[in-house]
Amino acid sequence: MELRLILRMLRRRWWLIVVPVVVAVVLTLPQFLNRGTAISGGFYTSLRYTAAQETSNLPNRDGDFQDVWLASEYVVNAFTDWVRSRSFRAELESLVPDTVDVGALVVRADNDRSIGQIELEHPDAEQLTEIANAMLDILETRSQDYFPHLGGQAAQVAVIDSPVIVPQSPPLTNRFGPIIQWGVALLGGLMLAVIVEYLDPTLHHADELQTMGVRVLSKVPRY
Repeated sequence: MELRLILRMLRRRWWLIVVPVVVAVVLTLPQFLNRGTAISGGFYTSLRYTAAQETSNLPNRDGDFQDVWLASEYVVNAFTDWVRSRSFRAELESLVPDTVDVGALVVRADNDRSIGQIELEHPDAEQLTEIANAMLDILETRSQDYFPHLGGQAAQVAVIDSPVIVPQSPPLTNRFGPIIQWGVALLGGLMLAVIVEYLDPTLHHADELQTMGVRVLSKVPRY
C-alpha cells in the first residue's frame, strides 16, 4: 500500500524531481566533458640530491671517512627543513620572474640519511620549471647564508634525479564532482516533491478519502 502511494506521488510530481537534475546537468556538463587544465590536478616534479660540506672546511680527520658521511647526513637534514621555510620561499621569489606565482607552490621534503628528496606541486608547468631551476640554484649557491657552520662556503650539492615536470591526475572531487552534483540535485528534487505533496491539500484518489474515514460510494472513471 505504502509503495503504491509513493509511486503515485512520484508519477504526479515527476517534474519537480526532473527540473533540478536538468538544471544541474546543464550547469556542469561543460565541466564533465572538459578534461583539460580546467580540472587538472596541476603538475608535479621531484628531485633527489646529496649535499656535503666543503672538504677544506671539515675538521682534521684521523682514520676513515665516517665523519665525512655523517657531516653529509647532517647537511641534508638541515636542507630538508630549510626548503620548507619562509626564508627559502623568499629566496625563490627573489630569483623567479614576477609572473611566477610562488604562493601556489606546494613543497614537501624528506631525507633518507644522506639523500634528500624534494617534491613540488604547482598549477602551471612552465612556472614549476622556473621554480625547480631556481630551487637548485639556491641549494647550490646560498646555503652558506643560513648555515654558519659551513664556514662561509656553500655546501656541495649533487643532483641524483633531475626534476622532470609531469601532469598530476585530477583529484577525485574534480573527476566525480559533476556526478555528485547530479546526485545531490536528484535528492533535492525528491525532497521537494515530498514537501509539495505534503503541503498540497488536494485529494487525488479514493484511497485518500478512505484514509480520512470517508465512505466512497462510487467513482467516476477518468476515461
